[in-house]
Amino acid sequence: MTVGTGDAAPDFELPGTGGRSHRLSAHRGKVVVLVFYPGDNTAVCTRQLNAYNDELAQFEGLGADVLAVSPQGVPSHEDFASRHGFGFPLLADTDKAVAAAYGALGPLGFVRRSVFVIDAAGTIRWLHRAIAGVTYRPADELLAAVRAAS
Repeated sequence: MTVGTGDAAPDFELPGTGGRSHRLSAHRGKVVVLVFYPGDNTAVCTRQLNAYNDELAQFEGLGADVLAVSPQGVPSHEDFASRHGFGFPLLADTDKAVAAAYGALGPLGFVRRSVFVIDAAGTIRWLHRAIAGVTYRPADELLAAVRAAS
């Protein structure tokens, strides 16, 4: 069964950039913007994560944490993050189990560009799963969803 708006966000723990492991439940008490993206150093993903990074101060000003997840390993994420100066962690979902739990896997097993806004109690308040990953949700749309979830 795929999770949807109003459902409890599945908890997870994944290794990420900065030599840290990240557990979703450790962010309780804050809104989380959980971003699933197909791959490091690809054109659309790079534009997407840079767009969110450019507005990171606004997300933080609303008390929200941004977490980005893709199936590449931590070394790839470290390279991608250092190349672009991302201020949020990139998490390695190498077996795609977290993407599967969120319904963010396409029919061929590729990660679908998806975003979930999870409120401070751990409930999914807003989501978008792309059919084709050639576009992404703009930061202002996510900021509006964060405000609504706060």
